[in-house]
Amino acid sequence: MRYEEKFGFNKISFIFATIWLHIYLLKLNNMKDVIEKKHQFEHDINKVWHAITDAKQISTWFLKADFKPEAGYKYIFTHEGENEGDCTNITGEVLRAKAVTELVYTWIVQGTEVVTTVSWQLEENEQGTLLTLVHSGISKYPGDTAVKMFESFSGGWANCIESLTKFLSPVNA
Repeated sequence: MRYEEKFGFNKISFIFATIWLHIYLLKLNNMKDVIEKKHQFEHDINKVWHAITDAKQISTWFLKADFKPEAGYKYIFTHEGENEGDCTNITGEVLRAKAVTELVYTWIVQGTEVVTTVSWQLEENEQGTLLTLVHSGISKYPGDTAVKMFESFSGGWANCIESLTKFLSPVNA
């Protein structure tokens, strides 16, 4: 039986309909392909830089980390779940690391093949350091998964900034 007879439309029409539906779902859920979080820290740029690039510090406030801020370094972040032995690895490669101002790496969640990009930009100012975190490429996840991942990442990065803020607070300094 031909595809047209079985489904009532040809493969090309099906592909275009699928693409249109994907775009519609993304718009319907007001999802963008990019998450951007900004936060003003009352700390020296070097302090913030070390908190986001030093594996020991990252492991304290974020996720267990095997990380170096060196282009080409293949890192592993481990998110430990609530149950013993339940963990998810996030892997990737550092694309750029410009000391104290820019850190960019790929982000691949275990069990997926989707490569997204995370960028940290630091800008020194009179108040301390402005951090801009951007996570892009989320629409590469298929269908509804893109919407779910966007929501998960958006909340996760908000928690991340909150944890970093607490870590850098005077009590922990």
